[in-house]
Amino acid sequence: MAPKASPVPGKGLLSPTDHALILIDHQSQMTFATHSIDIAQLRNNTALISKAAAGFRVPTLLTTVAEKSFSGPLFPEITEAFPGAKVYDRTSMNAWEDRQVIAQINAFEKERLVFAGLWTGVCIVGPVVSAIDQGFKTFVITDACGDVSDEAHERAVQRMIQAGAAPMTSLQYLLELQRDWAREATYGLTTGIAKSHGGGYGIGIQYAKTMFGASEGGH
Repeated sequence: MAPKASPVPGKGLLSPTDHALILIDHQSQMTFATHSIDIAQLRNNTALISKAAAGFRVPTLLTTVAEKSFSGPLFPEITEAFPGAKVYDRTSMNAWEDRQVIAQINAFEKERLVFAGLWTGVCIVGPVVSAIDQGFKTFVITDACGDVSDEAHERAVQRMIQAGAAPMTSLQYLLELQRDWAREATYGLTTGIAKSHGGGYGIGIQYAKTMFGASEGGH
């Protein structure tokens, strides 16, 4: 007998209130050796998810490794989206092994964790695999991550998928938080972020609104 469909979103989809975002080591020194993604694109995608999380009020943790002594500051796109936010600096390559990071993750009280950062094969694999091992459901925004080579990035993504993580993209993350154009409270936020950071899709929104006043959902 066929199942009955109902207009209810799948439980695997993210909403603004059911997860925390963990941004790891988007720092200058880590960026210099990143070759799996164009750095301008990486910064754009990081800005997109940072603005999305800030706008939708997603609990967000920012962490660095050896900020003062070696790796340098976070991307300005992150600190601009979260002005005054605490940044958890650490010495461990695996952020999950840092007690202050774990204390904040526990304080979020979220079963779902979304990760992005540098490098994919070290600073993202470590906490993602560790979180899965401890019962968390994890997601990785793969185009807001990068590694020293395409091979390193792809093997890391495959490893995390095999462990149980769900991959997604930065634009997918933004649109999954909105999900319905009738949600007027965040309609302007979502289309504004998309116009600034959504590539061809964002230009399409700008064109449609400017040329003939079009809008999703009749806005």
